[in-house]
Amino acid sequence: MTKFIFTALFLIGSLLLISCGAYSFTGGSTGDAKTLQIDFFPNQAPLVEPSLSQAFTTDLLDLFTRQTNLTTVTSNGDLYFSGEITGYRVTPMSATANQTAAQNRLTVTVNVRFVNKLIEKDDFEKQFSFYSDFAANAQLTGGVLESALDEILERITQDIFNASVAKW
Repeated sequence: MTKFIFTALFLIGSLLLISCGAYSFTGGSTGDAKTLQIDFFPNQAPLVEPSLSQAFTTDLLDLFTRQTNLTTVTSNGDLYFSGEITGYRVTPMSATANQTAAQNRLTVTVNVRFVNKLIEKDDFEKQFSFYSDFAANAQLTGGVLESALDEILERITQDIFNASVAKW
């Protein structure tokens, strides 16, 4: 009788472990895709931040590397991302009693083309945008710029991940 119980528990435990293997805690599903290609995203915004293109491309690649088991390739990837940074602008957000800005907003916009060579209906071309607010008396350099770009790029790359493999 104990052999039967042990065998039944072993089978149930094995089935549970196997069935959980298809689930991803990140919410992303790459299906049968094995490779990922992310091209460099050039900065074609009217106002150019020199480090933005490299930072965005690296952050997007890092996110997919951390949250999927895809192998990165330089050409012919099953999942393929390309595009360009189309917007980088600073706008005043709120005014003081003296008619000056109390807070500014940095907004970055990225145009993304996604091609899934295995499931063509998942292909898209979309714009993703996010912003970060900072004090009007602060210069958008050094730590202020770095902090703003970190916040913006984290959100945009996560939105791209969600739109492409998480289907949110």
